[in-house]
Amino acid sequence: MAVTTDLRPSSGLGTWRTPLVIMICGCIIALLSFGPRSSLGFFVQPMSAEFAWGRDVFGLALALQNLLWGLGQPIAGAIADRFGILRVIVIGALLYAAGLLLMRYSSTPLSLNLSAGVLIGFGLSGSSFNLVLSAFSKLLPPERRGFALGAGTAAGSFGQFLFAPFGVAVIDQFGWQAALIVFAALMLLIVPLSLALATPPAATTADAPPAEQQSFKTALAEAFGHRSYVLLVLGFFTCGFQLAFITVHLPAYLVDRGIPASTGGWVIAAIGLFNIIGSLSVGWVQNYFPKRYILSLIYFTRALSIIAFISFPITTFSAIAFGAISGLTWLSTVPPTSALVALMFGTKWFATLYGFAFVSHQVGGFLGVWLGGIVFEQFGSYTPIWWLSILFGVLSALINLPIVEQPVARPVAQPA
Repeated sequence: MAVTTDLRPSSGLGTWRTPLVIMICGCIIALLSFGPRSSLGFFVQPMSAEFAWGRDVFGLALALQNLLWGLGQPIAGAIADRFGILRVIVIGALLYAAGLLLMRYSSTPLSLNLSAGVLIGFGLSGSSFNLVLSAFSKLLPPERRGFALGAGTAAGSFGQFLFAPFGVAVIDQFGWQAALIVFAALMLLIVPLSLALATPPAATTADAPPAEQQSFKTALAEAFGHRSYVLLVLGFFTCGFQLAFITVHLPAYLVDRGIPASTGGWVIAAIGLFNIIGSLSVGWVQNYFPKRYILSLIYFTRALSIIAFISFPITTFSAIAFGAISGLTWLSTVPPTSALVALMFGTKWFATLYGFAFVSHQVGGFLGVWLGGIVFEQFGSYTPIWWLSILFGVLSALINLPIVEQPVARPVAQPA
């Protein structure tokens, strides 16, 4: 009976929403929403040159985007958990499209902060792969969730693989303004696709098990009082710091070292391509190995790859090789992190609790992008941020080891 409820939610949309349809539509949404934001680093140089901005100006706007994406995620998650995912994704997609369109007309730091920062940030919180993963957790049976979580994450990576060279090509041929208009139009495709991910509003009944009787406040108190959840949240900070810094500043870092901008596009694309392999592999492997060990290995591998990358002369080969290795560990933290949240607390408040974990991720992203711009303007080098990324990687590898992988203990409901 529980499986029937999962696969045929009472949303009034009929029985066309098979698990395969849900996964395909969710993966396309993840691809579309993750693509443009992972390509915004290619707009740093043309926009900065046109408006005489330092990299700290663009860095602050994208740092604000990462922060608001994170802060908006638990709010979007709570609304989705309470009232259903459909309306949240639709509003998020419209905000995202509006932000990209207004970014095309941004000629001052303030307007850039509003478009690339505020609108895209809140748009991502409502339409990104995080909500897709929540829909998968709620709509698919447990035996399919592990692979689906990996597939949804991999789809976001494929969006990065497609949009990076595509964005560079459109900028080169038609200008950065046209590229932003094209990106904005593509975001509108998310609206019809989101129909497949509709979930019913949360309902609480007196005879429901304790997990289903939980209120929003009770769920938060339980989560933040749980040591393993707190460790998971702290470790996720590093993921955001490293990913956001590399996404925004790596293209400019390579150009500074004489590598063509087109190569930077292929490096970001390589990250997206190999992340498909990493995310799908981790989505499958986590069914057989402890998730905490997988997360620890991912963070430690990242630290080692950064050390190798910055310790030798930068060439086209080394840049693409770094992209490939980074890709294998890029978003592969997401499937085990989201699976641990569902394992510990169930799926009723999954979008909310994963959203708060994502706040930590995006605070890290904010600092990675912002400090990257500040440090470069002050010292003319990104070296201090690279070493800070290495330090955070080692710390997160250690932080994840003590996590206990089991459901939180709850009182058993007594019969009336």
